[in-house]
Amino acid sequence: MSYSYTRTESSTFNLTHAKHLASKVAADLHLCSIYYGHPTRERVVEYELELVEMLRGGFVKQYEFGFRRDDKRILCWRYTVSADGTLVADDNSGKLFSGVDVSTADFYNYLWNADSWHALSSSDRSKIEAGLPFQRVGRDAPADGSGYWISEKNYSSGGVALGRQSFRPSL
Repeated sequence: MSYSYTRTESSTFNLTHAKHLASKVAADLHLCSIYYGHPTRERVVEYELELVEMLRGGFVKQYEFGFRRDDKRILCWRYTVSADGTLVADDNSGKLFSGVDVSTADFYNYLWNADSWHALSSSDRSKIEAGLPFQRVGRDAPADGSGYWISEKNYSSGGVALGRQSFRPSL
């Protein structure tokens, strides 16, 4: 006698998945705060809350934080969202590059909106923004300074992945 069975799995990205991914980025933000003094603990919480809502809606294309000097990156971490269901490893957060002198640099946090955000009506975008912990002000992201990009980690949940890269200064 032989047996066989078929198993079908389906996953819909939901609030729990968004919280999982945002918590990974928040852990990285917290570690950045420990290493470099920015952002504040309160601001990390706000960034996490914003990211949860924006990820849940599918409105994030890329997310980046780090340090700039003269509008050039000197050290940063960028997360690129892939929502195509590709299975990737869900790495542990952390292991941020440390030891860079950022004393004369400014901390920044930048979010690139996905096409789905731009497809919303302005009133729908305003409603979502009203529920976020802070309002973003339009500004160009910094250009690359003297350094290089490296792919480091992947965070995934519910068919959505965040690929983390860091920009490191040339030493």
